[in-house]
Amino acid sequence: MVMKIISLFCLWYYVFTNFVFMETIKLNIDLNVNQLIEAVKQLSPKDRLKVNDAIWNDTMEIPVEHQRIVLDRMAKAKTNPERLLDWDEVSKGL
Repeated sequence: MVMKIISLFCLWYYVFTNFVFMETIKLNIDLNVNQLIEAVKQLSPKDRLKVNDAIWNDTMEIPVEHQRIVLDRMAKAKTNPERLLDWDEVSKGL
């Protein structure tokens, strides 16, 4: 009886320490985007947030050339607002 209790405790300890605190997932498979999305949907909400944070990392830099393009377009819109189109009107034609 004592051996059964010790064996069960050892099994419980092994499972608890190896699976409950498991923080990493190792994947080495080919996935298309839809399969990846389905895999992420199976994660816990906490892990989904980790994936989201990894994707939308604040350290991502916008290239200077892209910044210039946006600033140029904003300046053109301010100096010539009549060239802008109304979204509601444009979306009706789509």
